[in-house]
Amino acid sequence: LVVGFGLVALRNSRIKESELSEMSQRISDRLSKLWDIAHQGMRENRFLRAEKALLTILKIDQKNAGAYNRLGILYAKQKEYKDAIDCFEIASSIDPSASSLHNLGLIYYETENYEKAALAFEQAIKLEDALAARHIAYAKVQEKLGNDRMMINELEKATELEPNPETFNLLIKAYESKGLQTEADILKAKLNK
Repeated sequence: LVVGFGLVALRNSRIKESELSEMSQRISDRLSKLWDIAHQGMRENRFLRAEKALLTILKIDQKNAGAYNRLGILYAKQKEYKDAIDCFEIASSIDPSASSLHNLGLIYYETENYEKAALAFEQAIKLEDALAARHIAYAKVQEKLGNDRMMINELEKATELEPNPETFNLLIKAYESKGLQTEADILKAKLNK
């Protein structure tokens, strides 16, 4: 009798495992299709379609930081900054990535909330400081806040990370605007080489 119950229980557990595996596969396939729809909608500027796909993903997986980040980008493209900020803040609270924090900083910068932009960029740089774009964005915020020395330091870091004409020109303009002509001339000579 005990062996019989054991066999029935074992059979039922195997059936449930296969049902769960099948259901998990269907959900995974559905999420994959929704991501495809969202990416295609964003590429084709079909924002409503992309938004619906992303919101559906979030109904299935409320803790999907990637979906919140994409939704924030979508709202930012439509200049719906309050919604974009909400999405980026949720994304960075779920999974504080440099990317979502950088995006949050860009939106705060766009809405002229420079203190919050600076904080978001600082956090993004702490997580990933090897991208010149992060330092350039942070430098722009520091310029708006009137922190000239900090702005120049960040632009110098950007030129170290990516020594290209764009970063050099940004630093040259910063030097010139702050009356540091000698440093600007040295950089111009370096750039000409």
